[in-house]
Amino acid sequence: MRRFILCLSLCLLPVALAAQQAADAVEPEAAGAGQVAVSEQTLHALEAKAAGRPVEAKDWMVAAANPLAVEVGARVLEQGGTAADAMVAVQAVLGLVEPQSSGLGGGAFLVWYDGESGELTTLDGRETAPLAATPRLFQDEAGEPLDFYDAVVGGRSVGVPGTPALLKAAHEAWGRSEWTGLFDEAIRLADEGFAVSPRLSTMVAGDAVRLTRFAPTRAYFFPEGKLPEVGQVLKNPDYAETLRTLASEGPAPFYTGDIAQDIVATVQGAPGNPGVMEEIDLAIYSVKERAPVCVPYRGYEVCGMGPPSSGALTVGQILGLLAPFDLAGMGAESAEAWRLIGDASRLAFADRGRYMADTDYVPVPVEGLVEPGYLAERAELLKGEAALEAVEPGAPEYDHALNWADDASIEFPSTSHISIVDGYGNALSMTTTIENGFGSRLMVRGFLLNNELTDFSFTSHEDGRPVANRVEPGKRPRSSMAPTIVLKDGKPVLVVGSPGGSRIIGYVAKTIIAHLDWGMDVQEAVALPHLVNRFGTYDVEGGLVSDELVGALAGMGFEVNRNVLTSGLHAISVQEGGLLGGADPRREGVAVGR
Repeated sequence: MRRFILCLSLCLLPVALAAQQAADAVEPEAAGAGQVAVSEQTLHALEAKAAGRPVEAKDWMVAAANPLAVEVGARVLEQGGTAADAMVAVQAVLGLVEPQSSGLGGGAFLVWYDGESGELTTLDGRETAPLAATPRLFQDEAGEPLDFYDAVVGGRSVGVPGTPALLKAAHEAWGRSEWTGLFDEAIRLADEGFAVSPRLSTMVAGDAVRLTRFAPTRAYFFPEGKLPEVGQVLKNPDYAETLRTLASEGPAPFYTGDIAQDIVATVQGAPGNPGVMEEIDLAIYSVKERAPVCVPYRGYEVCGMGPPSSGALTVGQILGLLAPFDLAGMGAESAEAWRLIGDASRLAFADRGRYMADTDYVPVPVEGLVEPGYLAERAELLKGEAALEAVEPGAPEYDHALNWADDASIEFPSTSHISIVDGYGNALSMTTTIENGFGSRLMVRGFLLNNELTDFSFTSHEDGRPVANRVEPGKRPRSSMAPTIVLKDGKPVLVVGSPGGSRIIGYVAKTIIAHLDWGMDVQEAVALPHLVNRFGTYDVEGGLVSDELVGALAGMGFEVNRNVLTSGLHAISVQEGGLLGGADPRREGVAVGR
C-alpha cells in the first residue's frame, strides 16, 4: 500500500499544481477589478489538497468545483445560512465561472438530510422533453440514429431547464437566509468580471468549432474574436441581469415570462438544428420529490436519487453484489478486488440498460433491482477467477412483467457536484449539469442551454420491443448522476458525488469502497486512481494505475484501456470530532470549512 500511495502522490502532482494555479488565477493581483479576494481558509484548503490531505473543520463545510463558488458558499454558512442557502449561492457562481458544466439552463438532482428531523428527501430537478417530442427525435428520415453531435448542437437536444425551479424549491423547504441576497456576489462577479480559470480556457479552446456556430455564444466565449486566456477578466452583464430577475421575482420569468419566451425563440430558431420546445413546456414544468433509494452495505445505508436517475440504483447494485466479498482484506492494490468491482459494475450496467428510466412513464422494478436475494443470486456469477465472458441483464422481481429492449443512449462527461454540511446538522449532495460540455452551445441571456435530451436512447425499439429510456413527450431522460449520502445509525457519515457522464457511477462507488472498505480518508479516496468497467472494456486512469495491475487484469481476460478519467468528486466525511473534506485533484475544486 505504501508504494501505491507514493505513486499517487507523485503522479497526481501535476493536477494538484493545476488546482493551485486556479487559486492563483482568482487572486486580485492576477484577476483585476471585481474579484473576490480568496480567504486564508481557501488558500489553506488548496494547500491541503495539493499535499493530498483532507481539510478539517468542526462546524460546517462546503466542497464544489471552483474556489470562487466555494468562497461565496462559505460566506453564506459563516453568516448562519443553511446548506440549501449555500447551494443557491454556489450554483449561481458556478453558472458564471464554470458555464460548461452547469447553470440555469440545466437541471440537477438533490439529496437532503434534515438535521432536525433525521429525514432524507430527494428532489428531482431533471429536464423534461417537450410535448411535441417523439421517440424518433434523434433519428433521421430512414429511422437511423443521428450522429451524437448532429443531435447535440442546436435546439433539438434542449430539454426544459429544471435548475431555477429546484433552487427555489430547496430554499423554500430548508433555507434561512434571504433569497435575494444569495445572488449578490454572483451578480457582482458577472458585472465586474471574473478571472478565467485554466479549465475553462482549455475547454473553450477544445470546443471552438462548435462554440462559434451561434453568434451569442461566439461573442461571449471569444471576446474580440480571441480565445480567453487564463487569468483574463471575463464579464457577463447579461447573466448579471438574469440573476437580478431571479433574485427579485423568483423562477417565474424562466417558466412563464420574458426569459421563457427567449428560451423558446432560441431553441426553435437554432440554425440548422431547431428544436420543438414551446412556451407551454416551460409553463408546466415542476420539481418532483422522489422516494430515496437506500441500499445496505457493511452496516451503512448508501442513499441517493432514484429514477429517472440510475445513480443510486446502479451504485447500490454494485455495492450489494460486492457485499459477500472481503474487499477490505484484499486491499486497494489487489487485482482480485478490481476484478470483482469491474464485473459487479458490468452486471449492474446490464440491468441499468434494460430497466432504468423515468418511473412516471416506465414501471421500473426499483425494489427488485436492489432486493438482497436478487443481488446474492447475481453475486454468484462473480465467484470465478476470470473476467465474465458475457454479461446479460438479470430478472428482478416485477409487480408486473414487461418486455424491454436494451438502451442505446450516449452520455459524455461534464456536469458538476456540490457537497455541503451546515452548522445545523443538515447535509446536501447535489449533482448539477447541462450534460455535454457547453450543452447545446445555445446561449440565452448569459447562460447556456442544456442538451439533456440526448440522454434518451437514440433508438426507440429493437425487434419490436420498446426501449425503456426512449424519448416521450414530457418524459425525463435517464441520468447517471449519483448524489449520495451514506448513513450510519440514521446519521450522515459521508456526503459525496461527481460529474463524469455514465462513469459517475463508477467514480462514486470506488470512493465509497475506498473510504468504507480500505479505510482511506476522503482526500485519499477521491484521489485514488480510477478503474471503471461499464460495458466490458476496463478503463484505467492513464499514468496512475501500475503496469502490474493492468497486466493482472488483462491476464484475467479483461480488455484494458488506459484513458483520461476526469472526475470531479467532492466528498465530506462526518465524524465524532468534526468534518473532513476532500476535493478531486483532477479539477479545480476545493473543500472549505470552519
